[in-house]
Amino acid sequence: MILKSEFIKVLCYTRTPQEDIIYAPRLAYSMHLAYSENGRDFQALNHNSGVLFAKARNHENGTLRAKSLKNPYLFRMADGKFGVVAVRTEADGQQDEESRGAVLFFTSDDLLQYQEIGLVDLKSDVYVHDVACEYDETSQAYVIRWSDGKGGSYQNKIQDLYDLAGAGTPEKAEAFTLEAVSADIEGVQPRNVIGVPRETAQRLVCRLTVPENVAIEVPDGIKAASEEDLKALKATAVYSDGTTAPKAVDWDTASVRWDQAGTYRVKGRVRQEHYAFPIAPNRADPCIAKWNGKYYFIATNDADGNRTLYIREAETISGLVQAGESLILDTQTYDHIKGLLWAPEFHIIEDELYIFHAATTGEFFYEECHVMKLHEGGDPTCAADWSMPRRVVRKDGTELCEAGKVISLDMTVFQVNGDCYAAWSERQFVPVDLGAWVYIAKLDPKEPWRLASDPVLLTKPDFGWANNHTFVDEGPFALIRDGRIFLTFSSAAVDATYCVGLLTADANADLLDPGSWTKGNYPLLTSRSVPGEYGPGHNSYITDDDGVTWNVYHARPGVEGPRGSGIRRVHFGMDGYPVLDLTEERDLNPALAEVSIEIIVQRD
Repeated sequence: MILKSEFIKVLCYTRTPQEDIIYAPRLAYSMHLAYSENGRDFQALNHNSGVLFAKARNHENGTLRAKSLKNPYLFRMADGKFGVVAVRTEADGQQDEESRGAVLFFTSDDLLQYQEIGLVDLKSDVYVHDVACEYDETSQAYVIRWSDGKGGSYQNKIQDLYDLAGAGTPEKAEAFTLEAVSADIEGVQPRNVIGVPRETAQRLVCRLTVPENVAIEVPDGIKAASEEDLKALKATAVYSDGTTAPKAVDWDTASVRWDQAGTYRVKGRVRQEHYAFPIAPNRADPCIAKWNGKYYFIATNDADGNRTLYIREAETISGLVQAGESLILDTQTYDHIKGLLWAPEFHIIEDELYIFHAATTGEFFYEECHVMKLHEGGDPTCAADWSMPRRVVRKDGTELCEAGKVISLDMTVFQVNGDCYAAWSERQFVPVDLGAWVYIAKLDPKEPWRLASDPVLLTKPDFGWANNHTFVDEGPFALIRDGRIFLTFSSAAVDATYCVGLLTADANADLLDPGSWTKGNYPLLTSRSVPGEYGPGHNSYITDDDGVTWNVYHARPGVEGPRGSGIRRVHFGMDGYPVLDLTEERDLNPALAEVSIEIIVQRD
């Protein structure tokens, strides 16, 4: 997608809520973006999903009160940044008492990442119904125009929007209306349009639009002494956002005489793995790992109420789809493992294979993280070759959570710069339900059931997409690439509202400092990302022998369908961020799959 106009029109809007399971008020009442080169034909970005959400309020007892926003207004600030003012509401869109006489203010450098600054006090005790804001060069102040929904219109001037208490006294003003905008977008409630420089808009559109394959490049010719030389050659797939990806090619070399010098023109087809969804019905929270030359698959078993864990083994990732299953853990073998075998993950730590999983001694409120180790020389598909599951404990040996009051689950492990880290989810239920929060700590690689530092909170479900139906952040898993850590996590209820969020950090930063991590304002993967897949989430990543990274996840084939496992290639788009919704037809255009090359066979 190459934008040609010097300035691109960007529309901010909200949406009309649909039925709760499809597009609830907590999703609809957020700022959405669309773009147009001609100022008339607007195209929704981010699958017509919100990009800016109001944060929940933190109560003294630790609970969260979800919030939404209405009537956002997008404008340019004096310092060149983008500003957004909006009316903060309760989660369902009703008036928010805490926001009476105030408007919510955000800033952004690029319309991709936003910072919520806070509520600007308008020195009034009435509810704000609508709002707009512009910078006035003459007075060198911002003019906030607003209405109360009862016929009253006002304006305040403020020189520094970051000074939330710095607005002057409201003055009565003429009623304001926004320029009418027509956009053929489902559920659109248009707000205002601004002009955005092409370079900024190009990046915005590329980041919030799924790329598609637009070209396949191979060299005109290659000098080769054997078929292996040709097999090592990769095609380059070019995408609409300007990014590329290497692709293996299956060449037809039947006409080539490798035992004598000569020149040949051969054809080939770019290889495309096909994985129909689901690859494993009734399997959730999936994970794939490679161990001693073979691939292994494990997942939560929804078919029996999460009472067993099975492993699949194959020579290739694709072979796992039809592979048989071997039982390696159930709720009958050990006295302390009696149910809710959740979210198993393979991890290799100091050349030893482990499975991290959650289990309970019987009751839901006793769910805890556990670790199993494969015995030396053991077969991963043999239950007897795995150690007894051991509870994860703090660095002093005490329990990770207070059993019966707090549950722990979804522990993952990643290693950076010689240090081993664990990230997991905890949910306090007693004395009050806080929702599920994600924590991080260093892990002792010699005893990976023991933390090596105190837990640090990374994220709580403070955006509408994360507290939709329930307050949950869980299922973290790290993808490390080019010096950055992409820690994806899953949020909302484990139904069609489930989605995938993102935390990022520099690999050289202090990962136990919450300030080292940046949380995305919107999810990477939702029910609107890939047609026919609802509630995607709890994903993990595996890189195959060709260097291709795969996203292994679960979703539902219908709104009320059972969970099943899927797999899709991870594309690294503009700025190097992972793209999790690149479907097979966008990954490789079938019309471009046939390629040819001239081979010059060289012999001594």
